[in-house]
Amino acid sequence: MRHSQRGKIRAMLRVEFHCHTSASKDSLTRPRDLVEACRRKGIDRVVVTDHNTIAGARAAQKLDPELVIVGEEILTTRGEILAAYVTEEIPAQLTPQETIRRLRDQGAFISVSHPFDRFREGGWNEDDLLKILPLVDAIEVFNSRCWLPRFNREARDFAEKYNVAGTVGSDAHAAFELGRSLLRLDQFEGPEEMRAVIRSGIPQVRQSPPWIHLVSRWASFWKMVNRSLDMKNQA
Repeated sequence: MRHSQRGKIRAMLRVEFHCHTSASKDSLTRPRDLVEACRRKGIDRVVVTDHNTIAGARAAQKLDPELVIVGEEILTTRGEILAAYVTEEIPAQLTPQETIRRLRDQGAFISVSHPFDRFREGGWNEDDLLKILPLVDAIEVFNSRCWLPRFNREARDFAEKYNVAGTVGSDAHAAFELGRSLLRLDQFEGPEEMRAVIRSGIPQVRQSPPWIHLVSRWASFWKMVNRSLDMKNQA
């Protein structure tokens, strides 16, 4: 709990920083299902971070503007960037510097997805990460879907070494994963206030089992099959 300037006790917010909807290629979670799951689990704010699109986040925000923060997970030429308060969609495969420039122009909060997960396309080389470190607000120091615990330990140690703030996230691709990793934060509104409170966040994290990746692989397979059927029907 925290005291506001008016002397009233204000509860800390339970924030999910990293999750996906069916707008991502590897998720089948409809925006409505995501919103309902967050409400059911007592999540106060959720940053919807679909791969290279904000369509799912916008759809979810329309259902609950107070709950949902529009975000995006953006694949750059070096690794993935995780952003909150995105107002203009950023395309994939730009350089990290150009991606960050476009995000900063719109005032977005900028983090870095699972920086040391070497099993993912979006992992980072440390030299590349050091080049952008002065330009970001945080890095993800715990991701529930990292295959090996040491990937998260390396991210946490890196953040401590270079005195950079940390975010945590479930990286949920299915509704039941939401809330596995949350950051408890003082009340905030907008990216500037998020930046102001991020370092005082209290993480509540859980590692997901390796089989959880089958959820996203099944979603990718299901979408591929349906696209093939649609193309066949249109031929």
